[in-house]
Amino acid sequence: MGMDPEFLGILEAVRKEYGKPMKLNSSFRCRDHNAAIGASSSSSHCLGVAVDISVSGSRQRYDLVRHLLKHVTRIGLGDGFIHADHDLAKDKNVIWTYY
Repeated sequence: MGMDPEFLGILEAVRKEYGKPMKLNSSFRCRDHNAAIGASSSSSHCLGVAVDISVSGSRQRYDLVRHLLKHVTRIGLGDGFIHADHDLAKDKNVIWTYY
């Protein structure tokens, strides 16, 4: 609910190429929940064009990032998760860390 249909298609393409299930830690967030968890007020999660995907270990992280790079414009690397979004209103072709 609240997810952008085009972005869901992108995630499905990534999942098919990746060939494994992708556990989503976070997807669409309403503005109230977003504020309650201390996330940025401009979070792409609130637009339904971002997810946080659980990963365990550097090999899984590398493999998933390799597939995400073909489909999304923004990637964030955190401890145990990868943020992937396709927010075309923000800087494109960027990768950042939450460390």
